[in-house]
Amino acid sequence: MKTIYDIIIRPVLTEKAVKDNEKNNTLTFEVAMDASKTEIKEAVEKIFNVKVKDVRTLIVKPKPKRFGFRSSGYKKAWKKAIVKIESEKPINIAELV
Repeated sequence: MKTIYDIIIRPVLTEKAVKDNEKNNTLTFEVAMDASKTEIKEAVEKIFNVKVKDVRTLIVKPKPKRFGFRSSGYKKAWKKAIVKIESEKPINIAELV
């Protein structure tokens, strides 16, 4: 059985994600590849004690990566979840981490 901390791996704290949090009241997370939208919604509601309005997910494709001069490979693919919150004020995710 998956726990809520197995579903949500880490928050994504990029410049775009922080700006989107302030402007549109959304949070961005890296989630497990097999997590569904309802599992993500329940996990965010339990962890942050907020009401979730909408969940959007996407799979970030792997990018090529160099390991020295001749060898190369790929970064791993990961799943991103963008969660819209119903509260009026934005949640500062950087303070919670």
